[in-house]
Order: sequence, then structure tokens, then C-alpha cells
Amino acid sequence: MTTLLVIAKEPRPGRVKTRLTPPFTPREAAELAEAALADTLHAVAAAPASRRVLVLDGTPGPWLPPGFDVVPQCGGGLDERLAAAFAGCAGPALLIGMDTPQVTPALLTVDFADCDACLGPAEDGGFWALGMAVPDPRLLRGVPMSTASTGAVQRDRLVGAGLRLRDLPRLRDVDTAADARAVAARAPHGRFAARLARLTAVGGR
Repeated sequence: MTTLLVIAKEPRPGRVKTRLTPPFTPREAAELAEAALADTLHAVAAAPASRRVLVLDGTPGPWLPPGFDVVPQCGGGLDERLAAAFAGCAGPALLIGMDTPQVTPALLTVDFADCDACLGPAEDGGFWALGMAVPDPRLLRGVPMSTASTGAVQRDRLVGAGLRLRDLPRLRDVDTAADARAVAARAPHGRFAARLARLTAVGGR
């Protein structure tokens, strides 16, 4: 069975979702980040897994459900931190971030019987999920992160290594207020959508 990894930052004002400010304040952006992270972790908790790991920059809070091992992120760029997360896995692993609160347990139920790797493209050109039947950290190191070509470069790395690749559905990351509204509309019953509705009503946005 697969290890499910979530790489995340502690949702503290000024450290997360800075592109949501404005229209939201840093504290409101952190509230939205916390709701997104909570939705993500609860989806992971409901998906089949041999192990569930939160790779965290910061300290766990009440948003963390039971059943997770918490390990600190290493230093370096995002590519190094993702590589290190995979390096800690002995068998099949799927890694996601905290920017897709619309993710479901079904999307996270990945079978590597007919593929060696899977990649979930994001609408902004990155990727929201990466899985490998045999984790190889070298396939992440040096991939330029947070660019419009990140997903394409990562895909080329996997295919160039001779891996049979399966595409997961394309999802939208929450980076901007427009992203937040679109994602909440796709998952209207989640914590993220509820928090966004409350903040929008209070702020008159």
C-alpha cells in the first residue's frame, strides 16, 4: 500500500498564502490556508494508505487529525524538500501539497500496478500531486519550482527515466482570490469553502 505525504507550512499570518493579500488580510489568508490544509489532511486520512506523513515547516496545530507522522522539512529549495520527503519512503509514495482543498480520497487512491509514476498537473503549470512506485529523489532535484513550466519539466524527468507515467486529473491551486472562489465553488461543502464564505460576508468582498 502507498505512503501518502503532505508537504505544508504551518498556517501563520504573513507566512502562507501571501498572494491572497489583498483583498484578504494576512490573518484572513492564514485562516484560509488552515482551512485548506485541514480539508487536505482529512482527505488523506480517509484514503487507503500504509502510512500518512505530514512534512511540515512549523509546528502542528489543532487542524492536524490523528493518524499522521509529522516530520520536519529539510532546508533548501522546494525541489530539495520534496526530494527529501520521498527519500524517507521505502515503498510506493504519493505526495501532495496544501493548495488543493478540493482533493478527495478517491483522487488519492493510486494503484501502481500498471504504472511507475503518476503526476497531477495544476492549472498554473505546476503539479499538485506526484507519486512514484519506487521513490527516486534524484528525479526532483533541480526541477525549477513555482514556474509555468514546473509540471512539464517534472514530467520530462519521469518519462526520461523510463518510467511508465499516468496522469491524474488537472486541479486548480489556491494562490489568488480568484483561485479561492473557483476552488470553493468546486468543493462547496468543505472547510475551505465555509471559511471563504464567512470571510467574504464579514469583509463585504
